[in-house]
Amino acid sequence: MHLAYPAVLAALLFSTGLYGVLARRNAILMLMSVELMLNAVNLNLVAFDVWLREELHTGQALALFTVAVAAAEIGIGLAIVLLVYRSRGSSDVDRLRDLREDGPGPPTTPGQGTAGAAATTDSGRQKA
Repeated sequence: MHLAYPAVLAALLFSTGLYGVLARRNAILMLMSVELMLNAVNLNLVAFDVWLREELHTGQALALFTVAVAAAEIGIGLAIVLLVYRSRGSSDVDRLRDLREDGPGPPTTPGQGTAGAAATTDSGRQKA
């Protein structure tokens, strides 16, 4: 078998996955695109392993390792996406930028820091 066929197919798969990661805004579709890219890498690993005819089959072993990493990535990624969907109602990636619950405080001017503020009592009145 010629090496160009699986290499071209892997390049097409990888570029399709890369387009999916860059163009999509849905987190689940982005995870699927990452999986497509990892499968393109696996195809390259196995194709080069067959082409080089190694006795150790390191390409196939690395492909199995990549499958295990991809399974862990999908498990954790899907759990995060489901948690975000339950709390926010959407899995849109553009809306995920505001994940911090404690927003930044009001901007302070140079004279209004804690050192320049007047001390207050528990009832809220200023001390004399």
